[in-house]
Amino acid sequence: MAATQMQGRGPPKGSIELFSPTYFAACGLGGIISCGPTHTSVTPLDLVKCRRQVDPKIYSSNFSAWRSIFAKEGLRGVFFGWAPTAVGYSFQGAGKYGFYEVFKYYYGEKLFPNANKTVVYLGASASAEFLADIALCPFEAVKVRMQTTLPPYANSLREGWTKVTSKEGIGGLYKGLYPLWGRQIPYTMVKFATFETTVNQIYKTLGKPKESYNSLQQTGVSFLGGYIAGIGCAVISHPADVMVSKLNADRQPGESGGKAMSRIYGNIGFRGLWNGLPVRIAMIGTLTAFQWLIYDSFKVSLGLPTTGGH
Repeated sequence: MAATQMQGRGPPKGSIELFSPTYFAACGLGGIISCGPTHTSVTPLDLVKCRRQVDPKIYSSNFSAWRSIFAKEGLRGVFFGWAPTAVGYSFQGAGKYGFYEVFKYYYGEKLFPNANKTVVYLGASASAEFLADIALCPFEAVKVRMQTTLPPYANSLREGWTKVTSKEGIGGLYKGLYPLWGRQIPYTMVKFATFETTVNQIYKTLGKPKESYNSLQQTGVSFLGGYIAGIGCAVISHPADVMVSKLNADRQPGESGGKAMSRIYGNIGFRGLWNGLPVRIAMIGTLTAFQWLIYDSFKVSLGLPTTGGH
């Protein structure tokens, strides 16, 4: 496996020891840096996507949506919901990347050393995302309620958090957890397994080992691999993404998750589960590419190898 090969080379002098607690913590920090700012930067896209998922007739196009929002509320309105996005996806990024590296190492090197690499990538990413979503869910719940209700359910993260917990308790922040898992776990499995496989294939196609390329070239491969992975992520997770938006905006008090999903599906049908897909492909493809670029650039800055290609 990759870990064994990397251990054979050994870390550069003065750098972080591979697979040490410090290494995994550094990967978690890299996840915060790569996920928090990138998700926050696409808040305008996310805002329009969520509103169009809940009400397909609310805007005629994305550009008309932004023009309308900016005319009424200015730049603040275009970035509405940035705070729960920034906090939530920073926590999620720490768990997603940090725990992925932990599980990839322990599954691939300690528990199942002879397992197929792709199976290890899938298992490690699913395990990591399961934990990361527990941290993300409360902030996602507040974000979606803020972005999909007009007039807004709340005007700030603090106000939204307080309103949800005062009326529904902490459980109100987690009522979208199951569909969030349904969206994010397949998404992350595709994100990491496709990325690792794509990067490996790129280096095979180039015909030279990864180590023969400089850091800039390696991070360029990470960007390309990330974009390809992002397209697959967007498609496979989109129906669940629509359902998460609908549940947080339209679930009735006391209504079970299953009953709510059945009612919502009855209203929108199969076609409705794909509302906003082109926007999400553009958003997630770009987002994923930059996340891998930032994450691997951060690792390189610490003297660590980029992800994949071993």
